[in-house]
Amino acid sequence: MSIALGLAIFFATIAAMEVVAYVAHRWVMHGFGWFLHESHHRARHGMFELNDLYGVFFAIPAIILLLGGVQLGWPAWTTWVGAGITGYGAIYFGFHDVIVHKRVRTRYLPKSEYMKHIIQAHRLHHVVETKEGTVSFGFLWAPKPEDLKAELKRRGHAGVRAPVGTFGEA
Repeated sequence: MSIALGLAIFFATIAAMEVVAYVAHRWVMHGFGWFLHESHHRARHGMFELNDLYGVFFAIPAIILLLGGVQLGWPAWTTWVGAGITGYGAIYFGFHDVIVHKRVRTRYLPKSEYMKHIIQAHRLHHVVETKEGTVSFGFLWAPKPEDLKAELKRRGHAGVRAPVGTFGEA
């Protein structure tokens, strides 16, 4: 297989993983898998949370495809797909865990409109503490924050976390 075709498969896999991640986040994590994902919508105590198991689950197909393609004689495309899944995982970790949730401290400040947009969209996702009523399930693509705020308002702010330190709190 040519490097050009391999790279095309790699980047197509990264794009496809955004769809897989959206579907998993929307209908698995905020569905029957809420018992793990709920930990991610609460304050974290310590380095890890139950939700981190989803990273392990997503790594399994990548490991199998890479192992098969590199060591077991499977077709070359399996290596490129495994690498694409791994690439998406690295992007996800960098964006979601490092930049948005600051699980690794950096001095990064978003300057591009794109980064500001997806960070704000993800934060709007987290203002809802419940399984239902959440907005914005993607990681590399998200609706406009204004649209997300309007949708939360339309839903009557159901499940939205009370602001911390509001006037009159005991």
